[in-house]
Amino acid sequence: MYLKQIEQLVVLQKVDDEIVILQDELKRAPQQITELEKRRQEIESTAEIIRDKLKYLGDQQKRLDTEIEGDSVRLKKSKSKMMLVGNTKEYHAMMREMDNLEKQNRGREEEKGTVAEELSRQNIELKEIDERSKSLDVELAAARQTLDERIRLAGARLTELEARRKEAGQAVPKPILSRYEFIRSRLKNPVIVPVNAGVCTGCHI
Repeated sequence: MYLKQIEQLVVLQKVDDEIVILQDELKRAPQQITELEKRRQEIESTAEIIRDKLKYLGDQQKRLDTEIEGDSVRLKKSKSKMMLVGNTKEYHAMMREMDNLEKQNRGREEEKGTVAEELSRQNIELKEIDERSKSLDVELAAARQTLDERIRLAGARLTELEARRKEAGQAVPKPILSRYEFIRSRLKNPVIVPVNAGVCTGCHI
């Protein structure tokens, strides 16, 4: 009689173990979608920051182009005026102005090169982020497609296991079943363990 009860408790434990796994699956399945959506949002936020940087750098590049072009025009005009200079003082003043314009333009050309390098780096980074975003979109779409099916199968299996649990529980006396339920609520699996040479393999006493 006791062996039959122990057998039913072992069956009950196996059923309970699978129920725990399925309940965990039902809990984790939507969480996986949420985590993927969170990662997708984080990637999009990073991409938006880079797009803002690219816009700023593009504006800087346009500004520098305009200033360089303007100074080049002024420099040409100054060179033309050199032909009309009437004395040494005016000549030196014109030379200083031209030197300043050339110096400004060199500085702007260097700045333009730095901006171009940063634009290139940010564009590469944005491309990498876009690729990660597309990959994540595929993963997210697949996860959403399978979510309903996973939940349906897990729910159906849980219904089946609950019926088996009820059946197994009926073969065990209520005091023993209550003791099993009490231990299971307090300790992690397993509740039913073998005894080897008089030593419990669960608590080692």
